[in-house]
Amino acid sequence: MAETKSCLVEKLSRYAPLSERDLERLATLEEEERPCPRGSDVHRAGDRNGDLFVLKAGWAFSFTNMPDGRRQIVTVHHPGDVIGFPDIAFRNATTTLRCVDDVTLCPFPKSALSVILRESPRLSALMLSIALRDQVVFIDLLRAMGRMSARERIAHMLLDFRARLRMTDPAVTDRFRLPLTQQQIADYLGITNVYVSRTMIQMEDEGEIVRSEGHITLRDASKLERLTDFCDRYADMDTSWFPDT
Repeated sequence: MAETKSCLVEKLSRYAPLSERDLERLATLEEEERPCPRGSDVHRAGDRNGDLFVLKAGWAFSFTNMPDGRRQIVTVHHPGDVIGFPDIAFRNATTTLRCVDDVTLCPFPKSALSVILRESPRLSALMLSIALRDQVVFIDLLRAMGRMSARERIAHMLLDFRARLRMTDPAVTDRFRLPLTQQQIADYLGITNVYVSRTMIQMEDEGEIVRSEGHITLRDASKLERLTDFCDRYADMDTSWFPDT
């Protein structure tokens, strides 16, 4: 196994030690690399759904459109994410996958999961736990969108992004890259572009965030955590029930 871990291996290894054989199985999921330019669609809702993807570099998002053209971004993807788990049960993609910036994707067929499920109960348990954890994260997002103010929604989003980015890069601090446009943030949080702009300016004026050169700094993360009752769902996982390696 190469000394340099992939972002997927880095992410999964934080929760449970993996055997050399499991590391090899994960490596097969990243054998093929596909560069995709900024703004391009990897697939569209309704396309035949045969592959999942490991996001190796860059940011992407999945979205669905309303009949009148309005867009709802349902998931923002970061390096180390496996994209496509929610669509495993369907023959056709339920959302469109778009690149935020230039990305590197590693596609692999659904059938590759059957090998993991058959040969590695421990890795299967880990991937299942991550998929179920993401459902809880989605509930947190629904709670934010349904009951929080624009300021609270933006604060919650930024805290969530920071926590997720730290999964593959522990060196991430309170300053991190944020390539999303204000319109994309608006489509993710269910508010208007104007409201995003106004609220982020207010947060800057009050010393809560700083925006500079495509990066954002959380100047008082503890304050934002109290404001949103933020819970880091990525920091820990109960692996006590996992099968032995």
